Amino acid sequence: MPTVRRLAWVWLGVIAIALPGCSGVYYAGLEKIGIPKRDVLETRVESAQRAQVDVKEQFRSALDRFRATVKVDGGELEERYDTMRDELERCEKRARELKDRIDAVEDVAEALFDEWEEELNQYRRADLREASARRLAETRRRYQPMVKAMRRAEKRVQPVLEALQDVVLALKHQLNAKVIGQLQGELNNVEREVESMIEAMNRSIAEANQFLGDLNKPLEQ
Repeated sequence: MPTVRRLAWVWLGVIAIALPGCSGVYYAGLEKIGIPKRDVLETRVESAQRAQVDVKEQFRSALDRFRATVKVDGGELEERYDTMRDELERCEKRARELKDRIDAVEDVAEALFDEWEEELNQYRRADLREASARRLAETRRRYQPMVKAMRRAEKRVQPVLEALQDVVLALKHQLNAKVIGQLQGELNNVEREVESMIEAMNRSIAEANQFLGDLNKPLEQ
């Protein structure tokens, strides 16, 4: 990407963050420098994919810390609590980032589809209008399973967060060997929740790869 366009992305991104609800201004600014909503959608889908990978890695890290907390003998219980609290905070941060990025995908997709629908009326030739309408319908059809998979994966994050929150609270309120023994039973539950979440993330990432691959394919006649 040329330097001017790269700087424009950064500058307009700052505006979008600083002025909530002004996505129309943001997209208009990008259009003026030759970046259409279609490119923004592609970029945001890729960004959401990266956020899903980050979530998987962070929650795996938290699970590893949890295993060490309940299975490794020795060490200060307060240190274990501090470690799990920090892991929880990082998990919560990654979860918020994932939600924000999926929200951003939906925002630009809605803007793109609305604009596309309106512009169909600007065609003078019926054959070109019909071809564009088919392309719009096909893009929407391919988009829907992808964004639904993203939301399903996002929903799998909350049960893991809740389980980790319980672990951290238990450590905070009862810093002794007894609570460590009690948490060993919870480990299996957390492991199942993390595995379920990772599977959902992998399916979502695959759906996004499919959508990105199809986005610029010629429409079959």
